[in-house]
Amino acid sequence: MTTVIRNLLARKQKLIEQLDLTIDVEQREKIEHQLEQINTALDFLDRPNRTSE
Repeated sequence: MTTVIRNLLARKQKLIEQLDLTIDVEQREKIEHQLEQINTALDFLDRPNRTSE
């Protein structure tokens, strides 16, 4: 599972960098939507770790 989290974090970093360089509003919205999906996935993957502590 840590590989999945690492991949999501790497994708998130790339999207954040892309967002900083993107001017087009429609493209920015697509990137922001992808970031929301990644954050949701990270939250979901983090939940079992919290309950096992």
